[in-house]
Amino acid sequence: MAASRKPPSVNTAVLVPLRGKRIAVGISGGIDSVVLLHLLHGLAPQLGYKLAAVHVNHGLSPNAGDWQRFCSAFCLELGVPFQAVKVKVNKQHQGLEAAAREARRAAFTSVRADAIALAHHLDDQAETVLFNLLRGAGLAGASGMPAQGRLGRKVLLRPLLEVPRSAIRDYANAQHLAWIDDESNANEGLTRNFIRRRVGPLLESKFPSWRESLARAARHFAGAALDARGLLREYLKGKGLRAPSEAKLVEMVKQFGGSGSRISVPHDGVDLRVFRGELKVVKTEKSKAFKALTWNGEASLALPALGGELRFRRVRGSGIASGLIKGKKLQVRLRSGGERLKPDAQRPRRTLKNLFQEAGVPPWERERMPLLFCGDDLVWAPGLGVDAKFLSAGRAPGILPDWLPAG
Repeated sequence: MAASRKPPSVNTAVLVPLRGKRIAVGISGGIDSVVLLHLLHGLAPQLGYKLAAVHVNHGLSPNAGDWQRFCSAFCLELGVPFQAVKVKVNKQHQGLEAAAREARRAAFTSVRADAIALAHHLDDQAETVLFNLLRGAGLAGASGMPAQGRLGRKVLLRPLLEVPRSAIRDYANAQHLAWIDDESNANEGLTRNFIRRRVGPLLESKFPSWRESLARAARHFAGAALDARGLLREYLKGKGLRAPSEAKLVEMVKQFGGSGSRISVPHDGVDLRVFRGELKVVKTEKSKAFKALTWNGEASLALPALGGELRFRRVRGSGIASGLIKGKKLQVRLRSGGERLKPDAQRPRRTLKNLFQEAGVPPWERERMPLLFCGDDLVWAPGLGVDAKFLSAGRAPGILPDWLPAG
């Protein structure tokens, strides 16, 4: 019984720098936040910070009013200043969990305090890391929640991040603390509840220390994310670009660690994009309207809307067969979707998308590349070559286009 009365190991390292500052504890009325407020109330005289509490009333439960009254009464009992903030949860473009979390963050941002303390603990951390990994998150997601971060201009603290849920419950019982249970915690339709109630116990039956292991992995990932931020900072400096704020740097690493080649992060007048694991700097330019042009035999054709020019060389073999296009006009157009090309006579006709992918052409370049058509037939594409149907044979005279982007 003596072990159960031992207070959970609060991370006081994040609290020491806040001597003389105001810390607002986010209190929902659940066991975790009740224990956090009780613990920080006991440590306040020793560490010298000013303590307050804030309750976010989402209005999602018919019991929301009772929860607010419970929190107010508990704070009154401790002599801790209490504030309740009512929010509207807008889940129009996201799930309920994400919408509620966004509403809470907005509420905490509005509170007058130097720091916000939240009651996330070891189990929460492990569940968060597992959830993020299952979503395919990058380094930032796999790093889980930091013990100390930022929320706007405020410090965001999680002093119980290394404390297991069982220790929090033992402490609450030993101190005869009361708390309320949110009925939504039983809703396994919510992903985190499903992980907590179904996946967690299953993992524990085979891996008793799965929470500690995932939390340890999160620290390793966080170290890697820190290294990634340093590398990104040096990369931007090497490109002559201004250094972003630390918050933006974190967000950049998070986005670049995601999947998909459509990620574009604007910074200092350029767009930063990732293609096949490589970071590229692309000039930020508003796409200009381009109308189809007819080639009338000129040696070059300026295409300012596409940022370059087409040049045409007369060759023998390997070009567009002059005899096949004699009396016909070639048009310069952009992709509209579904175009196919057969640059190799020994292989079947293939989509431009697949050919560009194979050639390593980034997606943002494909849409603004000039294509040569003869009627409805695609004749030539930059970097891919001439369609076999129009290719000059042997030493027959031909025309070879060349796309020269500016800069």
